Amino acid sequence: MERIVEWWDCHQVTLYLVAIAVGAGIGLGLPAQAPALAHAIEPALFLLLFATFVGIPLITVGRALRDVRFLLTVLVANFLVVPIIAFALSRVVTDDPGLEAGVLLVLLTPCIDYVIVFTGLAGGARDRLLAAAPLLMLVQMLLLPAYLLAFTGGTAASAIDLAPFGRAFLVLIVLPLGAAAAVQALARRHRAARVATDASGALMVPLMMVTLVVVIGSQIAAVGGQITAVLRVVPLYAVFLVLAVGVGLLAARSARLDVPGARAVVFSTATRNSLVVLPLALAMPAELALAPLAVVAQTLVELLGMVLLVRLVPVLVPHRPGGIRATGPH
Repeated sequence: MERIVEWWDCHQVTLYLVAIAVGAGIGLGLPAQAPALAHAIEPALFLLLFATFVGIPLITVGRALRDVRFLLTVLVANFLVVPIIAFALSRVVTDDPGLEAGVLLVLLTPCIDYVIVFTGLAGGARDRLLAAAPLLMLVQMLLLPAYLLAFTGGTAASAIDLAPFGRAFLVLIVLPLGAAAAVQALARRHRAARVATDASGALMVPLMMVTLVVVIGSQIAAVGGQITAVLRVVPLYAVFLVLAVGVGLLAARSARLDVPGARAVVFSTATRNSLVVLPLALAMPAELALAPLAVVAQTLVELLGMVLLVRLVPVLVPHRPGGIRATGPH
C-alpha cells in the first residue's frame, strides 16, 4: 500500500489530468448523468476537505489566526486588487449582460474550499488559508453586492441571495472541520481513529480525482451546448489566472511572507468560489440567462489551471536563497 501511495503522489498531476478527461468523457457521452454527478459534488468535496483537515493539527490553525500580515495580504489582494482585474476583463463582454454578470460574479469571490487542498499539494500554508476562510467568506458576502452594483447596475446586484454562502461555509468548512477535530481527538486514545487519520492522508489523490470527475462531468455538457458564448469567456479566465498569480506573487513579496505563506496567497488570489456562486447565477433573472454558463466555464478553466499550478507555484516560490524571504507568522 505504501508503494501505491508513493506512486500516485509522484504522478498526481498526470492522474488529475486523466480524471479531468474521464469527467469530460462522462459528461459529454452521458449528459443525462449530469444531475446525478452534480448531487455528488458536495459529498466529494466534504470527503476531500475532511481528509485535508485531518492532516492539519488544529493548534496550527489557532496560531495562524494571529498571522495578521498574512491575513491582510490575502484581503488586500482579493478585495482591492483582484476586483480591478475582474472589472477590466468584464469590459470585453459588456454587450451581453448575462456573460458580464457571470464573469464578475465568479471573479469577485475568492475560493474558501478546495483552494486549501491545492495549496497543501503545492507545499503552501493550508492551515493559514483555513484560518482565513471565515474572514474571506464574510468579506465577499458583504462586498459582492456592492461591487456588482458599482460595475453593472442594479439588476445583477438585486438578484444576489446570500444563503448559498452560508450553506457552503457550513457544509464545506464547519462540518468537515468538526469531524476532523473529533477524529484527531480520538486518535490520541483509539487505534481505529489513528488508522482513519493515516488512511485519509493516503487517499488525498484518489479523493481529488473523484472530485474532478464529478465536477467536470456535471458541468461540461452545459458548456458544450453553448460553445459560442464559452469561447468568449475562456480567454478571459486564462488571462485572469496569469494576472492573479502575478498579483499573489507581488503581494507576498511586498508583505515579505515566508515561502508557505507566499504560495498560499498565490492560490488564494488565483482560485475563485465558482461552486458556491453557481446557485446565485442560476437564480438570476431571464435577461441574465448566460450568467451560469460563464460561471461553469470558469470552473473548467480553473481546475485545469490548478492542476498546473500545483507544479508551477513551487518553481515560482522556491525554497532557496533568492526566493521570497521566510519570516514566519506575525
